[in-house]
Amino acid sequence: MTSDDFARPGRTRSIETYAELTAEQTEAVLALLAEAARYDGQPAVSEQGRLQLRGGARDGVSHLLLTAGDELVGYAQLEDTDLVEPPAAELVVHPSHRGQGHGRALGSALLAASGKRLRVWAHGGHSSARHLAQVLGLTLFRELRQMRRPLAGMELPDPVLPEGVTVRTFVPGQDDAAWLAVNAAAFAHHPEQGSLSRRDLDDRKAEPWFDPAGFFLAERAGELIGFHWTKVHADEGLGEVYVLGIRPDVQGGGLGKALTGIGLRHLAGLGLPTAMLYVDADNKAAVSVYERLGFTTHETDLMYRTET
Repeated sequence: MTSDDFARPGRTRSIETYAELTAEQTEAVLALLAEAARYDGQPAVSEQGRLQLRGGARDGVSHLLLTAGDELVGYAQLEDTDLVEPPAAELVVHPSHRGQGHGRALGSALLAASGKRLRVWAHGGHSSARHLAQVLGLTLFRELRQMRRPLAGMELPDPVLPEGVTVRTFVPGQDDAAWLAVNAAAFAHHPEQGSLSRRDLDDRKAEPWFDPAGFFLAERAGELIGFHWTKVHADEGLGEVYVLGIRPDVQGGGLGKALTGIGLRHLAGLGLPTAMLYVDADNKAAVSVYERLGFTTHETDLMYRTET
């Protein structure tokens, strides 16, 4: 725990680190995240980070709670599970408590906890986050684009599957192991997606938005070779190209484009007006494909890291 005096007399700032949060702590953090998301226009902590708040301790994951007196005003999550890359973090300060050094205090605590080997996400790339990164001595490392396109009133090309390929929907319990294997192979280069475990998959299957009818599997000769998992954000009227993966040995044959079209047709058929997806800005080939499908950049998430 670290602490220092506030500008306000009689109040202290403290940061405590936990491997597991109580139900009461979890609810307090989720309430803080919800308030920050309403103020900022997007969540400060990713879906994976929010899932990791619940369900008990997880290897390599720690939670930092910043309190002012007895009030929770800041939260950070540190995940140290990558065997190569530095630990990754996300942090947020309650909107009504910003400008008081809390972000810097959380960032400094993360640097200390990671041995000054740290990667930090700044969702939305706000100027305040860029400033904090500079103060902490972090440099821009990765740019993740959120792209969108309208679905209503736009023609979607008929999907053309490669010869011998069929598509069906995911069967929970039956397809889990095969999907995890293909996902790991397709995203071996991707530090977050490629490392998803059975527990991570189970977490998502338990979420209210999960619908196997929008989870498409491509097979050839009975083997899973690709998939397109869609997601519906009902409150926002958005359909998402949640995860699109092709087994490396069959890439380049048009399956990705066909699966994208199948998923977009499904989302359009639900009456959703807009589709979204995330893609790394340096994946020029994927960005080009999505641009040809009518997607344009909506906002950008930035990752900063310590110098190596």
